[in-house]
Amino acid sequence: MDEERLTTERPSRPWTRLDDYFAALARRRTARRARAPRPRTEPETPRFSLSTLPFLILIGALFIMAAAIIVAAWPGGWPAPQSVSPPPRHELGTAEKGWFDRAKREMKH
Repeated sequence: MDEERLTTERPSRPWTRLDDYFAALARRRTARRARAPRPRTEPETPRFSLSTLPFLILIGALFIMAAAIIVAAWPGGWPAPQSVSPPPRHELGTAEKGWFDRAKREMKH
């Protein structure tokens, strides 16, 4: 069936009817409209408040935080550490004189 339909020629209709002429013009106009550029959905130039301003605010906040950290970490603002004498060193295997008498007294109390 398909082969018959493809091989048989249809008689061509002459373009003498007005309806056929206007239908062809309408198809051409529709095709032209489909190819025409559509209006842009985005503006030509970006809006400052939506594109650049948030980044400037972020950079400013990071700069302020960095300055605060630098000021807080600067060593001149801290008091000087007090010099504490180190405890006397004990040698391994030796004890101070009189430690056993002190331990006895502590045990009695």
